[in-house]
Amino acid sequence: MRSRLAARSARLVLAAAAVTALAATATACGPDDSADTGSSAAPSAASEGADSPSGDTASTGEPSTGSGDKTGSGDKASAGGDTGSGDGEKSGYGQVCGANDLDLTVTSETQAGGYYLVTAKAKSGITCYLDPNTPSVSFGSGADGVASPVGQGGEDSIKLTGSSVAYTGISPSTTNSNNGKEFDTVIISTMEDDANPAELKLPDTAHVDKPIVTNWATSSAEAVPVIA
Repeated sequence: MRSRLAARSARLVLAAAAVTALAATATACGPDDSADTGSSAAPSAASEGADSPSGDTASTGEPSTGSGDKTGSGDKASAGGDTGSGDGEKSGYGQVCGANDLDLTVTSETQAGGYYLVTAKAKSGITCYLDPNTPSVSFGSGADGVASPVGQGGEDSIKLTGSSVAYTGISPSTTNSNNGKEFDTVIISTMEDDANPAELKLPDTAHVDKPIVTNWATSSAEAVPVIA
């Protein structure tokens, strides 16, 4: 009987010791596990919080900037409209002909000892008027290369449009001397303040000495330069 009680007491002691050991183990692991769990969760939340605001800000800001750029391109379209308006003014109806309003050609003729016939035609879309005075003609930039008017040709303004043409005749030399200079181009202005004179390539080299030029005329026969 005594030996059975002793054995039972020993089992109870062992059971109590086991319960105590388990409780101690649970107490030791609980706080650490909670701390680990909390620390691992905190960075995750911080990371999500950082990523989310940054992403939202970038996403919201950039489309707004892009919209501003599109508005800017709209301004360019408006400027393009102004350019179109400028093109519309190119017709030039009723204006005085400038050299850059004309298609000018020059040919070599044999009459009157040889001269150059210049033909003027308005460019496509242009309607303009040639003054009745003579064009300003020069060979080179020196004063001795400037052609003197001889008063021949027409006396009225000439309307140039479509296929209509006008003529002027230029004699490069009116002397028999060899004192002149050689040129392969001639400069023509249709008015005194012509900002864009035309420089035409001559069909041959001209010996220039005291040159002369006629008025504009509607007939090439009236543009043969001679000294009366």
